Amino acid sequence: MREVVIVDSVRTGLAKSFRGKFNTTRPDDMAAHCVNALLERTGIDPMLVDDCIVGAGSNEGAQGYNIGRNVAVLSGLGIHAAGMTLNRFCSSGLQSIAIAANQIASGCSDAIVAGGVESITMTAKSRNTDNLYNPILQEQLPGIYYPMGQTAEVVARRYNVTREMQDAYSLQSQQRTARAQAEGLFSDEIVPMKVKYQVQDKQTGEISMVDGVVDVDECNRPDTTLEGLSSLKPVFADDGSVTAGNASQLSDGASMTLVMSLEKALELGLKPKAYFRGFTVAGCQPDEMGIGPVYSVPKLLEARGLSVADIDLWELNEAFASQCLYARDYLGIDNDKYNVNGGSISIGHPFGMTGSRQVGHLVRELQRRNLRYGIVTMCVGGGMGATGLFEAYR
Repeated sequence: MREVVIVDSVRTGLAKSFRGKFNTTRPDDMAAHCVNALLERTGIDPMLVDDCIVGAGSNEGAQGYNIGRNVAVLSGLGIHAAGMTLNRFCSSGLQSIAIAANQIASGCSDAIVAGGVESITMTAKSRNTDNLYNPILQEQLPGIYYPMGQTAEVVARRYNVTREMQDAYSLQSQQRTARAQAEGLFSDEIVPMKVKYQVQDKQTGEISMVDGVVDVDECNRPDTTLEGLSSLKPVFADDGSVTAGNASQLSDGASMTLVMSLEKALELGLKPKAYFRGFTVAGCQPDEMGIGPVYSVPKLLEARGLSVADIDLWELNEAFASQCLYARDYLGIDNDKYNVNGGSISIGHPFGMTGSRQVGHLVRELQRRNLRYGIVTMCVGGGMGATGLFEAYR
């Protein structure tokens, strides 16, 4: 098996869904923009790239058909590059990278672009919902269809994660992201994108089109306070603890990653950022899908002969504070190694894109801090966990 490396990973800034600057930008255009940035940065010949693998958490509307193939053709890859679309909900971006890595490790490809995209704005649930739920599953395992916020409430109650704990964690996320933004720690991974977007006048209701640039993440709230968080009402249950302040933010964005064989990267004079060292998935009860990482992380560590203590940095997707806290503490992860620059609560969470964003940020942070091993992991709708292991390239 050949060594597989992450050469580079780029992304758009994240815009708030519906009212942010990407509210009229198609997801395939966002992803193609990222692919073009990878080609420009690395100088790689597009003819060397065999495939374009794109994950999306919703495969309908503007993300219908085969968006992976559409992105290839829209971008500088052109007609010769194949395209594939996949959906493992919130792990779709990471899953795309894992599929690319395995294809390269087997010797069947030298270079693949892989990642994810999500325009929540353009993928509202289909109107054709008559046959949405399988009646057998709905009767025997109803949690598989729970809204994600409802599963977060289950985790909070089942594992005694209090509202105060969730709000304190969310404040930490906001503060860490604000510090990272101020220090420019996301600048290298974000490729600015010119857009036209809709703005509604609050007084008249009139909608106008405005020119703009998405070059930062819109979702961070640096002025967040614990008092402000504690004043928010629960969203999913009147007596619940999950609020808009301790849950991830709906947002739009894309991220694409160039995955190559080490041999080909060195032949082209490219310096990789990290080795791809493995990927695992695992299932869990659907009604507590948020704890998925407690199953997928040990599986990968055991396969690689590592322990939690061997991992220098962790990127665990912040779908909800309740599941983040439970997974962190159950696994025994040091808080100083965990989501060190914040996560989806403060950055935003375009479902299919987040896994690739996490990889791009993790491999940079490993290099920045001169560390060795990093893990990207997340819970996945339907009751799953997904985990990827990366090692800094020196």
